[in-house]
Amino acid sequence: MHEPDGGPELVGHFLEHRGYEIVNHVVMNGPSQTHPVGEFPSLDGFDLLIVGGSEKSVTRKEEIDSWIHAEIDLIREAHTAGTPVLGICFGGQVVAEALGGSVEVAPVTEIGWFEIEGSENPVGPGPWFEWHHDRFSPPPDAEILATNDNAVQMYRLGTTVGTQFHPEVTERHVKTWTDLAPDSYLASYGASADKIVREVALHADHNFDQTKALIDWFVDTVVDG
Repeated sequence: MHEPDGGPELVGHFLEHRGYEIVNHVVMNGPSQTHPVGEFPSLDGFDLLIVGGSEKSVTRKEEIDSWIHAEIDLIREAHTAGTPVLGICFGGQVVAEALGGSVEVAPVTEIGWFEIEGSENPVGPGPWFEWHHDRFSPPPDAEILATNDNAVQMYRLGTTVGTQFHPEVTERHVKTWTDLAPDSYLASYGASADKIVREVALHADHNFDQTKALIDWFVDTVVDG
């Protein structure tokens, strides 16, 4: 995870339920940091790689050039070796960039719950939680699994999957994000901390079920398929 508040939460919970042991690697000590805590671990002995969200941006690599290129290399290594990769939000963007896609500032910032669609979408329409200012163009030859009016929301390239949405969120998890977000920033996007946390609670049961479906599909079809 890129910052201490960016853990895998529900995604980690369901991977543990499927028999995986979660090993968290924290890249930076906090959102105000730009330099890594240490080197990325070797992929030896790991069955899959989860690349999570971040407050940083792939469109501003110069701010995080002390580690972003090493992360891109790690993703390419995993993909080439056939080690399954799941990239979430910023993680989905880094994965796209690593494998020949691209990332740009999105014309619409999505904060809140959004429906997704697609004839190949394996996990249903949501709504899914979103909090992002950028969007990815998937790697060449990737299968686009889901979109909405604002962005591609999910893609697959072999054993690698990227999502723009955040399946992992819980109320406690998102509250750590809103606690760090200035009220003026949220208001500029028509949001508020209270509203965001309240809506996470309202969607909690449904999101629990749909994240389980996502991880079951990922393990059964992408990892073991």
